[in-house]
Amino acid sequence: MAIFRLDSRFPELFPDPLLTSGNSPACFGGGLSPEWLFNAYHLGYFPWFSENEPIFWWHPDPRFVLFPSKLKVSKSMRPYFNQQKYTVRYDTQFRTVMNNCREVYRDGQWGSWITDELVEGYVGLHEMGLAHSVEVYEDDELVGGLYGMALGKVFFGESMFHHRPNASKFAFITLVRRLQSEGYRVIDCQQETGHLKSLGGEAVSRREFLDLIGPIREEPAVRSKWS
Repeated sequence: MAIFRLDSRFPELFPDPLLTSGNSPACFGGGLSPEWLFNAYHLGYFPWFSENEPIFWWHPDPRFVLFPSKLKVSKSMRPYFNQQKYTVRYDTQFRTVMNNCREVYRDGQWGSWITDELVEGYVGLHEMGLAHSVEVYEDDELVGGLYGMALGKVFFGESMFHHRPNASKFAFITLVRRLQSEGYRVIDCQQETGHLKSLGGEAVSRREFLDLIGPIREEPAVRSKWS
């Protein structure tokens, strides 16, 4: 299936996802401004590329998601919560969380897709009250976290990091519990990992995923910092 080239003048003109590839980049080009990112996520696209590549936009089929009510918390994680091993804050160090995610070493990966331009785009969304960080602290030291974007009742997770055992899982579990209490329908995990599968993630078809996120195009985007 052909890959679509985006016109940098028209950030609203992403193609119908069902016409694009589900196992390779769906489109390339465009930009990484808050406007581009906002329009992309409304249709379920996300950027993923290397620093020396064009901007590639993906829309995988199947898509890996987690329904908040299906969260699994392993026995090994329960002491972390029972003993209040860590504390969690939201939206106090968004840029720092992104930079920590950027610096995480991942097997088989050279460099990071989290470029300077991408950081600025998400920081812009954060300042608009759309992108959020979940921060895990041991005493007052930032030891883990994640960031993503909330549109309607869908949370699009982007990346996570940890500097202490299970700190990223602590962030994710805490976030899922919060989102469930606030009536969120689904968390987009993008692609399957063993880490996310162990927490209850599952694969759905692209058509199912589009049905899940469809209402965000009619719901007003809530723009506020989390506390």
